Amino acid sequence: MIAGLLPGVVRAVEAWDDPDGVELLPGEPELIANAVPKRRAEFTTVRHCARTALAGLGVAPVPILRGERGAPIWPAGIVGSMTHCAGYRAAAVARSSDLAGVGIDAEPAGPLPEGVLDLVTLPDERAHLAGLAAARPDVWWERLLFSAKESVYKVWFPRTGEWLGFEEASLTFDPESASFTARILRDGPFASLHGRYAVGDGLVATAIALPLPVSASR
Repeated sequence: MIAGLLPGVVRAVEAWDDPDGVELLPGEPELIANAVPKRRAEFTTVRHCARTALAGLGVAPVPILRGERGAPIWPAGIVGSMTHCAGYRAAAVARSSDLAGVGIDAEPAGPLPEGVLDLVTLPDERAHLAGLAAARPDVWWERLLFSAKESVYKVWFPRTGEWLGFEEASLTFDPESASFTARILRDGPFASLHGRYAVGDGLVATAIALPLPVSASR
């Protein structure tokens, strides 16, 4: 699902269940020492996905620990992102010589919990979602927007080391191209981010592949 949203330089691996026999590497078990079995299983599987994706880039298996604000710590020269929700886990990685960042997120298709929509959207976004819902009522647009903002944050934070609030990014969707644009409402290394989305199998998914700055890509 997410794999189809990203360019060929990205290695993405997905799982729809938790396979037996997958083991964590040193330092990882301590991160979930007090977690319930469900959380332990998804944590283990998503790291298995990440290591499989890294292998696709020729990177040997390494522990994937947590840095500031829980962001995954990738091997040197790698950018990446992970996501998990009920019935789905995925990881996507690329070389930092190919992309400046990767952000992915998946959510169960369905309404946001009561009261959450007003917390994660701006007034103009709510009007935009209403128009989309009228034209395409088969898509859970509010959940898709939440997912897209998660993908935005997963690209923003590794580049800046700073928090980005839900109210600091304004999103618009283009159903014709199954894409979205996030306008960043604060100073930073980029004014906007562009991503793609997919809907199906009871899920909504979003992904952003951040190009290298023009000076770095020459």
